[in-house]
Amino acid sequence: MARDAKKNQVPAVRRPEVRLPDLLPFADGELESEGDYDGLEFRDLDFVGQEGRGARFMDCGLFGVALDETRLSRVRFMDSVLEGVRGVGTDLAEASLRDVEIVDARLGGTQLHGAVLERVVVRGGKIDYLNLRKAKLKDVVFEGCVLVEPDFAGARLERVEFRDCVLKGADLSGATLKDVDLRTVASLEIARGVDRLRGAVISTPQMLDLAAVFAAELGVRVE
Repeated sequence: MARDAKKNQVPAVRRPEVRLPDLLPFADGELESEGDYDGLEFRDLDFVGQEGRGARFMDCGLFGVALDETRLSRVRFMDSVLEGVRGVGTDLAEASLRDVEIVDARLGGTQLHGAVLERVVVRGGKIDYLNLRKAKLKDVVFEGCVLVEPDFAGARLERVEFRDCVLKGADLSGATLKDVDLRTVASLEIARGVDRLRGAVISTPQMLDLAAVFAAELGVRVE
């Protein structure tokens, strides 16, 4: 019995352990493409419409930064904290996030397609229309946040936990899931790709809530 219980356990997510050093204030005014930022604090700054493609942020803290239409494709965030960032249409396509904490973000239409997220925590806040198509997520936790119509189509999720969050209208079309824990999601709504839940763990109440979706996927009519 003990062996069976251990076999059925979901592997624990490896969370980031971010310990920021004493940060120096960013004083350059604007971001630069291919810029190299190390040990800097970006606080209450307006980066609306700016371009920082391919930039590297190492041991940095972004606090209350505005990122509307900011172009940050292929950016790299390592050992960094993004807290209270906000914006619509932020371009983070093909970005790389490793050992990163995202706290109380308010984002809409964020483009993270093709991105790689490893040891990332997204805690609190609300993100609408998050595009994670064909992204790779490993050791990622979404905790206490609201995700409205997130797009995971074609993405690969491994050791990903959705803890005490709201998941509305998720698209899992073509996604690959391995050790994905959905058991504590407060509200679970899957718009497309329910057939891709293989590799995920859900609770009994969630299974009942999704019964109609499963039946429709199988072509079963319930009367």
